[in-house]
Amino acid sequence: MSSKKSRVRLLLLLALMNLAGSLRAGMPLESAGVRFGFPANDNLAFRQVEAFMDFRLPYRFELSTNWFVRTRFDCSAGWLGKNGTDAFIGTAGPAVVLSRKNFPVSFDLGFNPTILSRYQFAATSFGMTLQFTSHAGIDWDVSPHVRLGYRFQHMSNGGLVEPNPGLNLHMFTVSYRF
Repeated sequence: MSSKKSRVRLLLLLALMNLAGSLRAGMPLESAGVRFGFPANDNLAFRQVEAFMDFRLPYRFELSTNWFVRTRFDCSAGWLGKNGTDAFIGTAGPAVVLSRKNFPVSFDLGFNPTILSRYQFAATSFGMTLQFTSHAGIDWDVSPHVRLGYRFQHMSNGGLVEPNPGLNLHMFTVSYRF
């Protein structure tokens, strides 16, 4: 087994152990759902579909009356593909959410280490299986249990290796709130 594959597997194992520890520590499930996305630019015609879970972290900060920032742990597993070439994509990482009391719209930012089962898609190479995905999004709590959302996300290997084309996607979300 190559050294690079060993490091990726070790990082994935550490992320899973961290998630399991957090669940045992009582990190409540906030929402679960699906996301689907399409490219923000035409030069990389990728599509992505994933299932996700968001867990509440205990950190919450009041900015002013009725405005607060809370933290959450996001994880997902899904499919990334282009022209018949498919890959598994998995993410796990923190997010911060800005919201107002009794207002159904919130804004979130996040950064997730990302694992791809393959990084070569025909003429497009992402350079390595370890990637990093950052996003900025908006969510609308349509009802007490239904949330719709949009996020703009960017995935790249962070310049660790070449090539590093990056991938920008428009992602749409439907989720169940617990």
